[in-house]
Amino acid sequence: MSDQIYNVLFLCTGNSARSIIAEAIINRVGMGRFKGYSAGSQPKGEVHPYTLDLLKSLNHDISFARSKDWQEFAAPDAPKLDFVFTVCDSAAQEACPVWPGQPMTAHWGVPDPAAAEGSEAEIRFAFSDAYRMLNNRISIFTSLPLASLDRLALQKRLDDIGREHSEAS
Repeated sequence: MSDQIYNVLFLCTGNSARSIIAEAIINRVGMGRFKGYSAGSQPKGEVHPYTLDLLKSLNHDISFARSKDWQEFAAPDAPKLDFVFTVCDSAAQEACPVWPGQPMTAHWGVPDPAAAEGSEAEIRFAFSDAYRMLNNRISIFTSLPLASLDRLALQKRLDDIGREHSEAS
């Protein structure tokens, strides 16, 4: 059993909802084997209040939560990334910084709850639904036998997690 801790970065455009939620989930579900981070290509500068409400209601520690630019993770003193996942379509289409160490990447698109419209209950449901989708994907990811998969097999599994769940959504 490997003692390696895998660093995982979740990217979206605003870094106010989906990527923050994913960071919270992996830091809980990963049980110390994974260290999650999040960032945005055009960070909003603040975390969406419904993101914070949802995470607090599910007993997540939210002290980590801040909206930050993905350039922080391209800096020389940034943590070495093992995995980078885009969780929104616009971030997947954008040119990403060069990640030192060539981390594994995949696109796990999730509808943006911050763009949801309707009643307060409908908008809050969009946040809960994004949490559910990300939790399912991250739970599958964290249960993969990473040490025993070769890079090609692992890339296929990462891509499948995003594809299979997108079709089920």
